[in-house]
Amino acid sequence: MPFTISKPLRFGDCDITGIAYHPAYLSMLVDVNEAMFASVGISWKELLVERRIGLPTVTLNLEFKLPSTYGDVLDFEVHVRAMGRSSLDLETVVRVRGDVIWTVKQRIVATSLDNHKSHPWPHDVRAGLSRYLEPLDEA
Repeated sequence: MPFTISKPLRFGDCDITGIAYHPAYLSMLVDVNEAMFASVGISWKELLVERRIGLPTVTLNLEFKLPSTYGDVLDFEVHVRAMGRSSLDLETVVRVRGDVIWTVKQRIVATSLDNHKSHPWPHDVRAGLSRYLEPLDEA
């Protein structure tokens, strides 16, 4: 089951023509990912400040399919496709009124903020995010 959340496209997310400014999508994606972690009881503040675990994106593959405009409500569907020792592969599908407007495949890696090397996912984080695990069928 994917994590789902909706976000409005605000005036500040658009260019002068009222069409979404694509860098704003990346900011929204960060907000959505943060909300997914929070949905399993783990705040990014706790990970970053208290546990000193960073969450850098190391791979990002975006595909834009349709434009969105000021006032649209974007429906995000985040699928956890794989969890490695320290990696997290996400596939996010974004829709407006049922139409796919953009998709993104992303790899996040847990890192130590002390030495900037990969860090294993803590057991509670792994257990929480596993609720959204939906590997792609290889058939």
